[in-house]
Amino acid sequence: MTTLRVIVDQIVAPVPGGIGRYAEELTRELIATAPAGCDVEGIVSAVDAGDLAHIRTLLPGLADLERLSLPRRELSLAWQGGFAHGASRGMVHAPSVLAPLVKHDRGLEPGRQTVVTVHDVVPWTHPETLTPRGVHFHKAMVKRAYKYADAVVVPTHAVAAELNEIHRFEDRLRVIGGAPSGRLRVPVDADVRAERLGLPERYVLAVGTLEPRKGLGHLIAAMARPDAPADLPLVISGPDGWGDVDVAGTAAAAGLAPGRVKVLGRIEDADLAVVYARASVFVFPSLAEGFGLPVIEAMSLGTPVIHSDAPAVREVAADAAVVVDTNPIETYPERLAHAIFQVVGDQALAAQLRVAGPDRARMFDWRDSAAEVWHLHADL
Repeated sequence: MTTLRVIVDQIVAPVPGGIGRYAEELTRELIATAPAGCDVEGIVSAVDAGDLAHIRTLLPGLADLERLSLPRRELSLAWQGGFAHGASRGMVHAPSVLAPLVKHDRGLEPGRQTVVTVHDVVPWTHPETLTPRGVHFHKAMVKRAYKYADAVVVPTHAVAAELNEIHRFEDRLRVIGGAPSGRLRVPVDADVRAERLGLPERYVLAVGTLEPRKGLGHLIAAMARPDAPADLPLVISGPDGWGDVDVAGTAAAAGLAPGRVKVLGRIEDADLAVVYARASVFVFPSLAEGFGLPVIEAMSLGTPVIHSDAPAVREVAADAAVVVDTNPIETYPERLAHAIFQVVGDQALAAQLRVAGPDRARMFDWRDSAAEVWHLHADL
């Protein structure tokens, strides 16, 4: 039996974020698409029994779930220092830069290989939007990947080009994108859920972890402008991240009335599907991304999308959304406001986006992504 060992730790991280979603969805499909004679095991840090049970519930069909001896923080430090020989045995796939990267020789050890995933180059392009510790860890692990990874997965060609300028990975790079979750479907009790969530009849939606680089402050400033639609509130869905993003304080400083902002926090997939589907427009103002999964999620549910000009997001959305230039950054909120006014005020444009979005989203499928990962490991 050939076993693919997947690092699933991000799934139960305090803030799983988009990478946690990526790890969960990809691993589930790797299990479902495993070739004959192959299975999938999970590797996780020294989490508690509840987290282990949660992973097994999310990923039925795991052949095994190896719990390492170190907690997450200590494990990341150990792997950053190269102390990862036990975890690096066999065929390892890391859905993030948290990977057991050590020197090895595939010629002398058949079947041993390590593939790591680099989701973006934000630590180099926008380090001020991350924690100093996060920047240091990401850069250190990418450097280790350059030395020891057999292949590196990136979500877009934009990230591939940017990463190759930092370290010449060349033909070790493989572009494998994400996709909307199969669980992101509008449920039959959508009306009940919308009422429980307190959703307005019409609203502007933003989804993502609350952290500085997501550009939420620029969107709030846009909503407070006199040229933005005055009758639309802003609904924000996503877990707290880092940086003490104070939505209420930011809205007050921008002059946006408290009643025009509603923060839902982290919500389950069925609720999120309802929130996406009922939005008048979805806005993704992020300053830097490697993929921009919420854009594809919103498109898959037929919601008109406005997004920033981050190269990876432009690649993913293609021509199925309205693009807003981030530079000059001082007038970014003004351009966002104009785009929102344009989409909600032009029924023909909104209708066009509601057709183009789902059509574009169908280009992304987790089963296809999993198949490409299996092919990558087979090629190695």
